[in-house]
Amino acid sequence: MSTITLPSRCDRAAAEALLPELVAALGNGPLVIDGTACTHIGQAMFQVLASARRSGEGAVISASPALRDAARQIGLDSDLFDGANA
Repeated sequence: MSTITLPSRCDRAAAEALLPELVAALGNGPLVIDGTACTHIGQAMFQVLASARRSGEGAVISASPALRDAARQIGLDSDLFDGANA
C-alpha cells in the first residue's frame, strides 16, 4: 500500500508537484492520501484528489478538519471521503 502525504498548503503548485507521484502510485495497489496536515486547499488540489478517488482502485483520503470542511462547503465530501472518514 502506497501513502502520499499532502502538505499543509495544497495550492496549485502543490497539486502540480504531487501529480507525477500520484500517477506513479495509482497502478501499484491501494493508495492512501494523508491529508491530515492540510490547512489550506485550492481547486487544483481538489481536482487531483477527485481524480485519485476515481482512478485505479480508488484512493482512500485521510482528511484534516480544514480539508473536510472545505470539501463539504463545495459539495465534494461524499465524493472524496469514505463514510468512516467523513
